[in-house]
Amino acid sequence: MCDYSLQHVQSRPAAVGDKLTVKSFGMGTFGFACQHDSAVAVCVLPGTELVFDDNVKLYSFDYVREYAILPHRIAIFRQIDMDRPFCHHDAIEFPDGLQILLNFLAQDQVATVLQLPAALRTEAEAQEQGRLEVAG
Repeated sequence: MCDYSLQHVQSRPAAVGDKLTVKSFGMGTFGFACQHDSAVAVCVLPGTELVFDDNVKLYSFDYVREYAILPHRIAIFRQIDMDRPFCHHDAIEFPDGLQILLNFLAQDQVATVLQLPAALRTEAEAQEQGRLEVAG
């Protein structure tokens, strides 16, 4: 729900209609911040549908452009590589199937929560969607 490295940050769950801002929370972790209080991480459940105010911008690594701009505004929040405990998991998936870690999104973009995923039906589903525990 919130990447493992955001456990040191105050957080709250996302709600339909929330305006979220892409932000660096330090220590190499990007996430969604509450638009009214940028110190609060907004935890988004996998399957949550988002719409960005503009086409999604990624940090560009080709050193020619500052940003790469994707032809997408709609995305679904996902968690990937869950079998790898010490890597970033929070990602968004676009309609063409492309998945991008939140850490690659340019800061200060605004997304609105369109729809939350269906309610979890079992305890196993609830545990699967919870925060990762840091072992060590």
